[in-house]
Amino acid sequence: MFFSFVKTNKIMDKVIKHRLDVWEEEPLYWQLIAQIDKRLYQSTLSKSLIEIIKIRVSQINKCAYCIDYHTQDALRNGESARRIFALSAWQESPLFTALERSVLEVVEEITLIFNHGVSDDAYEKLKSYFTKKEIADIIICICHMNFLNRVGISTKTEAL
Repeated sequence: MFFSFVKTNKIMDKVIKHRLDVWEEEPLYWQLIAQIDKRLYQSTLSKSLIEIIKIRVSQINKCAYCIDYHTQDALRNGESARRIFALSAWQESPLFTALERSVLEVVEEITLIFNHGVSDDAYEKLKSYFTKKEIADIIICICHMNFLNRVGISTKTEAL
């Protein structure tokens, strides 16, 4: 049995429950994480693409808290519910552009990196749509979300 820590998250306006709040135990971690997020939103990547990345990474990792959080952010920023619902089947869905598909392929390859890493084919597809700097931003965004999912899952973070 674990003891839960419950508090209200002012960003989501929800009660958060988890067995350990690592951000409260060491606030510097959250400050550093927040700086990465801020930098990503200052990049040339669209907010829509960033949220699609965050949702898809969270779906693969089964981080319910992050799926909830980033789905709400995406909807607030104009993403359609229909596209969010189709995201787990992006390969079969006509709702995603070739550019988005190139990113989603890399999302899956990085998140499931133990399978075979990032293929040359997937990387070349990215290069046809993005600059090197943008590819760096995409990779950081994917890895950043994987990190947050792992913290959320290991601390059993839930939005109530």
